Amino acid sequence: MIDAALRLEVADLYDAYVTALDDGDLDAWCAFFTEDAFYEVIPRENFDRGLPLATLRCESRGMLRDRVLAIRNTQLYGPRYLRHLVSSVRVESTEGGVIRSRANYCVLQTLLDEETKVFQSGRYVDVLVREEGRLSFRERHCVFDTTVVSNSLIYPV
Repeated sequence: MIDAALRLEVADLYDAYVTALDDGDLDAWCAFFTEDAFYEVIPRENFDRGLPLATLRCESRGMLRDRVLAIRNTQLYGPRYLRHLVSSVRVESTEGGVIRSRANYCVLQTLLDEETKVFQSGRYVDVLVREEGRLSFRERHCVFDTTVVSNSLIYPV
């Protein structure tokens, strides 16, 4: 059985992660990951089949920082607000200091002159480790449910 305190700690990590994204604090977003982190936004079909093609893929915290620089300095897009909803947080296993967890997510997007729409829904599949006393993502797979990808995947999921 998984320790309730660990489950709460994982849920707090997920909450802090989506709060940073919803607040637009992309520097804080990068800090949730280990230096050798792996992050991807991938369709369910590819993830479930073990296929590597992802919509967005970063293989280190340095690549995450590059993504943040691209968002801030090189990409042109209309202003928007995002709201991440996370549910069903589960700690699936703990072994050798490695925690495997998952949760469902839904991202809502509001463009300034449009109604709010569902941007993406799916599940987080994560590998967590403890660094300097706190949990960090070693791997984050954002597995979205549809094969149709919005043409405005700007911000991390």
